[in-house]
Amino acid sequence: MIRKIIYVAILSCMFYCGYGQNVRLNVYANYVFDDRVESYYSSTSYFSALLRGGLMWGGSLEFMLRKDYSLELMYLRQDTKAPTDYWDYNLNRARHTDLDVGVNYILLGGNRYMYTGKKVEPYGGLMLGVAVINTKNNDADVSNSVTKFAWDIKLGVVIWASDNVGVKINTQLLSAVQAVGGTVYFGTGGGGAGVSSYSTMLQFGLGGGLVFNFGGHATTQH
Repeated sequence: MIRKIIYVAILSCMFYCGYGQNVRLNVYANYVFDDRVESYYSSTSYFSALLRGGLMWGGSLEFMLRKDYSLELMYLRQDTKAPTDYWDYNLNRARHTDLDVGVNYILLGGNRYMYTGKKVEPYGGLMLGVAVINTKNNDADVSNSVTKFAWDIKLGVVIWASDNVGVKINTQLLSAVQAVGGTVYFGTGGGGAGVSSYSTMLQFGLGGGLVFNFGGHATTQH
C-alpha cells in the first residue's frame, strides 16, 4: 500500500511538472485530542489505554487537477504517551505502564475547493491510506509495530497572504481502522487463546499551517 501511494505521487509529480500545472506545498501543525482504546488480548486478559493528545506535524504535496479540485499526498506524525492499565481476571491482578507511541499517517486523497472570488478558499477533503503505529513498553522492554488501513476527513480554509503564500486553517478526523490489539499494539508480546479483539483509533484535530503555491498565481488561477 505504501509503495503504491509513493508511485502514484511520483507519477503525478512528473506529469504536473512536465505540463507546468499548479503544485502546492503544505506544512501542517495540528493539535489532536485524547482517544481511549481498549481490547481483550486473551480470553481472560483485558487492557484500556489513553492515547494522549498533542502536536501532530507533517506536510503534503497537492496537485491542482482543476481550479477547484486537487490530489494531495500527505504525511503526518505524532509522538505521544499512552498510559495503559491491564487486568488478568484469572489471577485477579492489575498493572499499569506508560507506553511510548509513534503514529505515522501516509494518506492520498482529493480536496474540493469553493471559489469565492476573493483570497479565501474554503475546502473539504477525503483521504485514504495507511497508519504505521510503533509502540514501546519500557517496563517489559518490548517494541511492536503495526500497519493498518487509515482514513481522514477534513474541512478548512486557505487565506492567501499573497499570490503564492497562504495560511491554512483546518479541522480533521483521522482514523486507524482496527489498529489496536492487545498482543500486537498495546500488549506485552504475550497472548492467550480464543480471543482476537481490536479497537479502531480515532483522532480529532484542530490546527493549520502554511501553503506555498508553485507554477502559477493561486489567487488568479480561476
